[in-house]
Amino acid sequence: MNYPTSLIELAKERIQHSQVEGFLSGQGPVPCPIMLIGEAPGKTEIETKIPFSGDAGKQLMIYLQQAHLTRQDVYITSCVRSRPYKIVQKFFKRENITKTVYPNRKPTQKEIKAHACLLDYEIKHVQPKLLLLLGDTSLHRVVGPSYKISEVHGQKLHVPILHISSDGKTWQQSEQKYDVIALYHPAAIFYNAKLKETMFNDWQHVAQIIEQGLL
Repeated sequence: MNYPTSLIELAKERIQHSQVEGFLSGQGPVPCPIMLIGEAPGKTEIETKIPFSGDAGKQLMIYLQQAHLTRQDVYITSCVRSRPYKIVQKFFKRENITKTVYPNRKPTQKEIKAHACLLDYEIKHVQPKLLLLLGDTSLHRVVGPSYKISEVHGQKLHVPILHISSDGKTWQQSEQKYDVIALYHPAAIFYNAKLKETMFNDWQHVAQIIEQGLL
């Protein structure tokens, strides 16, 4: 996606005091009937310039295949375009040394708002018929914090979505309603193996919706 330069500059200005690095654009056909929205790029994504190209991305490709989709069939983006990181002192036992490392972290609300104008622009131009929201961050960004992924995962909802005000401070609801499905983030299976069956079933539901032409 080629964003207007003014939007990129605005987003970077709003996020300039945050611990973030790089910038990754959303990728995929425009327009596109299916749009996937993740949380933020990780270190691998910033290096490769490809959304979901790390371990979580490999898992996502398995789920897409399950839904009879490929990366080329969908538009993939995220709530935040720069990698949020934290600074941690970590002891490496084998080397007997403490090093400073910079692992990924969850983006803050300020960072999500800072890049909200970019996601709003994408949704407007991609014109998706179905939004797949990968994880809590995406769910709350798009439809609001009152939704819990543990309660709505795998369900197709027809609801208004949120967009940011022109001053970047408040969320506003769209007049138009969208079909959205909240899904656990692909990386969730790495931390909670008990979600394996649930995530499989949720993606089976996505496949059924697509196969039945219910977009």
